[in-house]
Amino acid sequence: MSEPATSPVRLHRTIGVRVGRVQVGGGAPVVVQSMTMTDTANAEATARQCIELAEAGSEMVRVTVNVPEAAAAIPEIKQRMLDAGVTAPLIGDFHYNGHLLLTRDPACAAALDKYRINPGNVGTGSRRDERFTTICKVAMEHAKPVRIGVNGGSLNQELVVARMQDNTDRQLGRSSEDILNECMVISALESTELALETGLRKDQIIISCKVSRPRDLIAIYRDLARKTDQPLHLGLTEAGMGQKGLVWSASSMGILLNEGIGDTIRVSLTPKPGGDRREEVYAACELLQALGLRSFSPSVTACPGCGRTTSSTFQELAERTQDYIRQQMPQWKKQYEGVETLTLAVMGCVVNGPGESKAANIGISLPGTGEAPNCPVYIDGEHFTTMRGTYDELAEGFRELLDNYVETHYSPRS
Repeated sequence: MSEPATSPVRLHRTIGVRVGRVQVGGGAPVVVQSMTMTDTANAEATARQCIELAEAGSEMVRVTVNVPEAAAAIPEIKQRMLDAGVTAPLIGDFHYNGHLLLTRDPACAAALDKYRINPGNVGTGSRRDERFTTICKVAMEHAKPVRIGVNGGSLNQELVVARMQDNTDRQLGRSSEDILNECMVISALESTELALETGLRKDQIIISCKVSRPRDLIAIYRDLARKTDQPLHLGLTEAGMGQKGLVWSASSMGILLNEGIGDTIRVSLTPKPGGDRREEVYAACELLQALGLRSFSPSVTACPGCGRTTSSTFQELAERTQDYIRQQMPQWKKQYEGVETLTLAVMGCVVNGPGESKAANIGISLPGTGEAPNCPVYIDGEHFTTMRGTYDELAEGFRELLDNYVETHYSPRS
């Protein structure tokens, strides 16, 4: 069972790590990360998804580098991103053969902005340390940072067996859950020490200890945060699909972030077949925005609906407004300073509609069942106009108000 929080840990780790143009830890805002799900060897498709994720709000993008063909594609992927104006750091995810891929393909090593090493998947015994240090030496040669990423599903089994045996021999009575959680932290800290002994600097190392259960994640990261000042990457290994993935991620990461633990995050959602990978980016951005840690995009407050709102107009308008904002944000954030702090409200009846609308920068209160077919619109707390008409007319009029507000209330970026 995870222990209760005492005093909050520092919001940001004292050590800062530079990843490309992005600062992690050391007082920097929490950074959003995501990962592609394309075949990395397909440079065009992978670069396209990297660009989409970055435009959706991902500030670092990770790709798997598992075979020589994937390693060979990295320079092209990076160049395609730069050609599209995307400067989000490109991270290589290595398991089993990273020591070979990085040493045999120096162009890949040079193009990547960071290497992720899983200490449980680099080998066993003396080979584990040898391969791990090989990757660290490549990182030193190319002046790259690394993330030492321990995963519950690929934890060093030699360490686990030794700790389990010690628990039995000494009759300590500890649960297997507690021992596994402890092994996660030990693996991360011992690997960090080995990286430092190899020659990496502290400002080149980020740590993560990712598991799939929220309660374990909370316990592990509280322990880890007390024992290291290295920046911490936060997230469940596999959050799951849809509502389950969102709830489990928010329930665990929200607690830790609110306690000041976590410098980069990823919400590892399982997409539906053919689904949109950007959903995990939107979720991570919303989580940080909900906690008041970052602002990424204008937020839309919308009525949940009840027996007073039998019409679906407010739902359709809220969804259409959200989709429009996501479509416009890549361009808006290049053009307008502070547009991400804009707030909107799309409400469904007179009960909370006017109040929530007045509290937003732009708010509209649609009529509920039996109410007069009028839609009062408020801008910065003041009644601005009353809209009437078909759904399409309302949607078009509300979008025009939104565009005009953005153009007139936010300074152009220099």
